[in-house]
Amino acid sequence: MSSVSHDAMQRTARLIESSGLELVRFAWCDTHGMLRGKTLTATAAIKALRSGVGMVSTLMLKDTSDRTAFKVFEAGIADELPGFEFASNLLLMPIADSFKVLPWADQTGWVQCQPVFQNGTPVPFDTRRQLQQALASLAERGWGMVCGLEVEFHIYRLKDRTHGMDLAPHTAAWPGPAPEVSLIHPGYNLLSEHLFDMSEEPLRIVQHTAQALGLPLLSLEIELGPSQVEAVFEATDALTAADNMVLFRSAVKQALRRAGYHATFMCRPPFEQIMSSGWHLHQSLVDLKTGRNLFMRDAAAPQTDANDARHTLSDMGAQYLAGLLTHAQGMTVMCTPTANGFGRFRPNALAPQSILWGRDNRGAMLRVIGQAGDAATRIENRLGEPAANPYLYMASQIHAGLAGVHAGLTAPLATDSPYADVAGRAEATRIPNTLDQALIALQQDTAMCEGFGETFVRYYQRIKAAEQQRFDAAEDKLEFQRREYFNRI
Repeated sequence: MSSVSHDAMQRTARLIESSGLELVRFAWCDTHGMLRGKTLTATAAIKALRSGVGMVSTLMLKDTSDRTAFKVFEAGIADELPGFEFASNLLLMPIADSFKVLPWADQTGWVQCQPVFQNGTPVPFDTRRQLQQALASLAERGWGMVCGLEVEFHIYRLKDRTHGMDLAPHTAAWPGPAPEVSLIHPGYNLLSEHLFDMSEEPLRIVQHTAQALGLPLLSLEIELGPSQVEAVFEATDALTAADNMVLFRSAVKQALRRAGYHATFMCRPPFEQIMSSGWHLHQSLVDLKTGRNLFMRDAAAPQTDANDARHTLSDMGAQYLAGLLTHAQGMTVMCTPTANGFGRFRPNALAPQSILWGRDNRGAMLRVIGQAGDAATRIENRLGEPAANPYLYMASQIHAGLAGVHAGLTAPLATDSPYADVAGRAEATRIPNTLDQALIALQQDTAMCEGFGETFVRYYQRIKAAEQQRFDAAEDKLEFQRREYFNRI
């Protein structure tokens, strides 16, 4: 243990003792971007800061229904998944300086963890470690990544204080039933002050929860769809942004549920007349020594106009943009990982349909924002859904962007008609429109396979393929999505 880690552990131990806490949750982000973990008494938690917490390894092998996608008790599993045979234990090792006191749970602390094998070796399927490795690739060049988050989601009012569900034993199922809900606002009045006032109670809970946890919340907004809202966060380094996203989703769901509301980060809730939710990821690269935005250029490249990427972006930024376009099909499943999310890619819906970029164009997959001399110059990826695992979403951007830089790729001209281009231009490649198509594209993409590693790609495909197979087999696709996503995500 480094001296920095030891000091953080000691500080956290003192905080647990001085705060009068009774319980501490040791939480870990799973493959699907959801928090799992164990809750320890305060005394046990202080000891676990050094020794870690045991966790059954099959938690890393679950699909979105919580079924184990690998047969861990069959011969040969040790060759396929060494360290996972027979549902053996992993260790959750705390990130001591992540400690927080939960504002909605009485006398309860929280600390984020990462899994390791019992001999201390990192687990290659840990998605947070995947982002750390991608960021290390940037750091080798002296670069870092900055990300800003715009997250759309839905908040509903639960039918009653039993969480809107009949939890009698005879209703048990796998996955469990979805809650019965009503709207907090009727929608179709974008940024309406009246609808914000109507929704103020749950939005205040979101605000207070985020701020109490130290999350850099900037604004809460009424989105177009019924019961749809948006949270916008200040830009931070990528790893902090990903950690914040994981904690925000889990925290607001818990805090709102206690107050009689249901928050869902499912892309398309299972009701008529709804609007899909997106997660727009703003990104730029910076010089780690100076903090300078490496996407910004001081003056537009000679003999270019606004449709040329080098008019706005640095030469490296334009190559990064070209990498995102070239590898968009391969990275799609890391940005939109659920069978539900692909219904969002529709024309004229402020969601992308084709692999194009535009200058401040919200219909394009990639929106370039800024101008020469603007320190806030950045690329906004509009491909993601709010259910995405943030570590994989951000890592996929790095792998694709760096591939463009390494190859010296040239970005095509910007589009000014992102939906007409589908029929009007042969070069306007479509985004995969189903989960299984996206999984095939992932397997075929060299930048994704090299960046994540073929072992991780095979693992991830196996888990997501199990979800797709159950979706295909479901007689009632809407009910499948109610139980699989609406209740859980």
